[in-house]
Amino acid sequence: MILSFHPLFEGETNIVCAGRKPGPEDIAAMQAAAAVILPQGCRQELYEIAGKSCPLVFPNYDTRFDYPDKIGQILLFQKQNVLFPRSVTFADTRAFNRYRRRQPEGLPLDFPFVFKFNWGGEGETVHLVPSAKQFEEILAMAGEFEQTGQRGFIIQAFIPSGGRTLRVTVIGQTVISYWRVQKDKNAFAASVAKGAEIDPESDPDRQARAVAAAQRFCRRTRINLAGFDFLYSTIPGDDDPYLLEINYFFGRRGLGGSEKYYAVLIKEIDDWLARHGQVVGSRTADTKSQAGR
Repeated sequence: MILSFHPLFEGETNIVCAGRKPGPEDIAAMQAAAAVILPQGCRQELYEIAGKSCPLVFPNYDTRFDYPDKIGQILLFQKQNVLFPRSVTFADTRAFNRYRRRQPEGLPLDFPFVFKFNWGGEGETVHLVPSAKQFEEILAMAGEFEQTGQRGFIIQAFIPSGGRTLRVTVIGQTVISYWRVQKDKNAFAASVAKGAEIDPESDPDRQARAVAAAQRFCRRTRINLAGFDFLYSTIPGDDDPYLLEINYFFGRRGLGGSEKYYAVLIKEIDDWLARHGQVVGSRTADTKSQAGR
């Protein structure tokens, strides 16, 4: 029996678990299932229960929860020995101030550098810091966030990229890559949310190298649903792709929109099931909604 918690993938048994904790009936269904399909935004509790209850779970989010948030990803990149911008992580402003007191120069990197909060997406919590004045302002902002329980940040080397970054999206065994390009080549944030345009055609060789890097990374970590952000430096001789971060929630404009994305996702889940000797018996199975039980 194929059990699906994903609202758009129909299994033989279907459960809606959004906004609530898994209950005894959910757990019993997972224990009886040959495979469990989870939504992209599933909570850690549901994922861990599914993993303990059933040997086959899609997507594989072990790495997502073992190395959480942006600081966790830096630790993962270090462990996997991949190329990424030089980064120094801090649990909070107190940890940074202790570091600053011990270092004669006071800062781990020269200006300009990149300041990343430990959370957020679409570039909303990533800032280019050109001077000491701006750095003190963003440190004050970090202190304010800490009052609400949001802690941690990264100081990262700035690598000039000509106003563009490369997104490599992995959906099962399908890989889709495209550039996000700002009209202003000196612009810092090259995300669609910040006005970047999508370019799937340029520099196919560089796209292929980043795709190969993402695939190697996925083979080692078993990630099978994520968007990887890469950057190529404009500095002559610096020709390898830098891995910036992993997005387990990612935009779909560069994939052709939500409808095309879900068509690929459903096919890839079916193919994943087939590789493990499982097939959804009926696409007309009644959806068993247990939300709010």
